[in-house]
Amino acid sequence: MSGKVVHFEIPVDDRDRASAFYSGAFGWQLNSMPGMGYTLVSTGPATESGAPAEPGHINGGIMMRQGPYQHPIVTIEVDDMSAALRTVADHGGSQVGETHDVGGMGIAGYVEDTEANLIGLWQSLR
Repeated sequence: MSGKVVHFEIPVDDRDRASAFYSGAFGWQLNSMPGMGYTLVSTGPATESGAPAEPGHINGGIMMRQGPYQHPIVTIEVDDMSAALRTVADHGGSQVGETHDVGGMGIAGYVEDTEANLIGLWQSLR
């Protein structure tokens, strides 16, 4: 398990209002994903693939607040999603919802830690 934080998500009530805030207040570049209800966030220079081009930058997303997605979420990279989910359960956490493929780039999932915090997991397929 890699264990490094690789992404964040910010749930919002109004995506346009939030996008204006984050781009204006912090200079983040935002890219709305039509049909997905998701806005990609670049916090600094990015490579052609969208990955941060400089150390210290973590990119993320803005999504509508709903269900368990009520507060900002950090996403941790894992080498093997199934193994990571078992390890989380072995240490008192639990899986939230189903994992899903993200456009052939990776597998995303969510877990709840022992303190009821929602944490994202990401297994890169590239």
